[in-house]
Amino acid sequence: MATNGKIGVTTENIFPVIKKFLYSDHEIFLRELVANAVDATQKMKALAASGEYKAELEDLAVRIELDEAARTLKIIDNGIGMTEEEVDRYINQIAFSSAGEFLEKYKDQLSSIIGHFGLGFYSAFMVAEKVTIETLSWKEGAKAVKWTCDGSPEYEMSECDKSDRGTVITLYIAEDEKEYAERGRIQNLLNKYCKFMPVPVIFGKQQEWKDGKYVDTDKDNVINKVEPLWTRMPSDLKDEDYNEFYRALYPMAEEPLFHIHLNVDYPFNLTGILYFPKIKNNVEIQRNKIQLYCNQMFVTDSVDNIVPDFLTLLHGVIDSPDIPLNVSRSYLQSDSNVKKISTYITKKVADRLDEIFRNERQQLEEKWDNLKLFIEYGMLSDEKFCDRAMKFALLKNVDGKYFSIEDYRKAIEGEQTDKDKKTVFLYATDAEAQYSFIEAARSKGYDVLIMDCQLDSHFVNLLESKLENTRFARVDSDSIDNLIPKEDKIRPELSEADQEDLSVIFKSVLPKENEYYVQADNLGEDAAPILITQSEFMRRYREMSAMGGGMNFYGEMPSMYNITVNMQNPLVSKVMASKAAEVAPAQVIPDAASDASEDVKRTVTEAKETAAASHKADLEAFAGDNEILKQITDLALLANGMLKGKELSDFIARSAKVVEDAYIK
Repeated sequence: MATNGKIGVTTENIFPVIKKFLYSDHEIFLRELVANAVDATQKMKALAASGEYKAELEDLAVRIELDEAARTLKIIDNGIGMTEEEVDRYINQIAFSSAGEFLEKYKDQLSSIIGHFGLGFYSAFMVAEKVTIETLSWKEGAKAVKWTCDGSPEYEMSECDKSDRGTVITLYIAEDEKEYAERGRIQNLLNKYCKFMPVPVIFGKQQEWKDGKYVDTDKDNVINKVEPLWTRMPSDLKDEDYNEFYRALYPMAEEPLFHIHLNVDYPFNLTGILYFPKIKNNVEIQRNKIQLYCNQMFVTDSVDNIVPDFLTLLHGVIDSPDIPLNVSRSYLQSDSNVKKISTYITKKVADRLDEIFRNERQQLEEKWDNLKLFIEYGMLSDEKFCDRAMKFALLKNVDGKYFSIEDYRKAIEGEQTDKDKKTVFLYATDAEAQYSFIEAARSKGYDVLIMDCQLDSHFVNLLESKLENTRFARVDSDSIDNLIPKEDKIRPELSEADQEDLSVIFKSVLPKENEYYVQADNLGEDAAPILITQSEFMRRYREMSAMGGGMNFYGEMPSMYNITVNMQNPLVSKVMASKAAEVAPAQVIPDAASDASEDVKRTVTEAKETAAASHKADLEAFAGDNEILKQITDLALLANGMLKGKELSDFIARSAKVVEDAYIK
């Protein structure tokens, strides 16, 4: 006999509430219904294993049937089924105090009610205008029950003639949701959410192309692998098994570098496999490559709060029943298990890298260039990981040799310790562009690191904070003697007027778009006449600013270069001698007497300004006509990649004339 009733809720508009909360994720209705079917099937297995169910257990599976013409979708299982009492308890009773209270309480968790509140089944009404349940319990003497609801609180429940154990849920897809009555759409959803569920999920038959169209074969279209790799013991697996699984997950990706097999059952349950992908030397990295599962059911590929930020660069799978299904970010952050899982994963990654460093050092070195960005990012963003990584992080010199940080320090501290007892790590960012500076360092017996990663400006700062009595200096940031000073240096003795003249002369022949600080130094007769460098401090913080390191002030400042004039170079000596001969010294005008009138003081000031301007003009005219000065300045600019356009063309013409004068005339 049929019975009618109202679903046990304290509000008349539970279904609008469901629609409101789940609209943006309404595709997950299929995940929820299949998950319920899988759960019922798993419970049947457990009953048979315990001996409660005595009969022969047929092949257990969940079947999905679609009738595109009728717009019906069926989820069929041969699990435990339900009695009439169980249908009434699990389907008809949904207890909320009021819709208003519900909305207010969970307004920040818009997608979290499915699973968490037992509303998985009712997600069907997001896409269906009517839903029926036909079910027969495994219990002896049970009668089959049919339940029907049109999306209102009204339902009908009656006996039916279903003869086989299990449950059939039929969705009558609504007109405005008809995409869910398309085979391709359902196939994609099953592939997304169900490809690793622990019970076979079958969607019709496999198809083949025949006579200009796809036709069904006699083979079941099994969506999933019931025993994915992460559920198996690592001792039973080989590297090729892991690589094959990676290719299945990411068909278009390059082979991974390493893998980590996660398997823990206390204080939480967690399994999974994480892979280190090949990461190019840039920060445009695609995230959302770690897939989160719950009991082999796909939940999300957004794991920002489950793993630390730097570990989102990894690929792979995490499976844990202890993470709430489809929870909001705020919920994740407040969940203690999530924090424990995050800490555990970080530790496992660090342990794996340390193991490779200790036992497979050569392999780590071979793959370091692809790992470097990931390791540096982790060290910069996670303090605990940084402390561990200081042991296995590698440094690479310009000769391609790898060192641990501590080993490198020990290797260089004998030669590369300055007069202040600080060990100086010299580094280059472009071995070819900085070749002359590298060679100058080598001539002193120094070693030079290659640090060409985009994060290296930040990483250098980190290492300086971690290593005592250590500093980093880019090899082209000053003369090599100034980078690692061994003793107090004797600098040229120039008067204030001579220093000013030197600055005017060289600035007048340098590109106007930059700013320069001109200084005299003694670099030796064989050293270059002019050295153009950028201070380590300014360049590093400008680079950090470009990377978004909170140093915007430095990024907005104009480029500043140090111009070191080697007063011991013969060409510089000749230029300065010519200047002394051709340019009269600046006119010296005595200051006005302290008791002079304001008119007199003003006249003296104007005379001084006129004399200074005249002298500056004379110096600039001299500089413009002095070919040696232009040539040595352009050579320095050329060495730094700063000679362009007309200036480069003029330099080439001038150089050709020099060669012609030397070898032909």
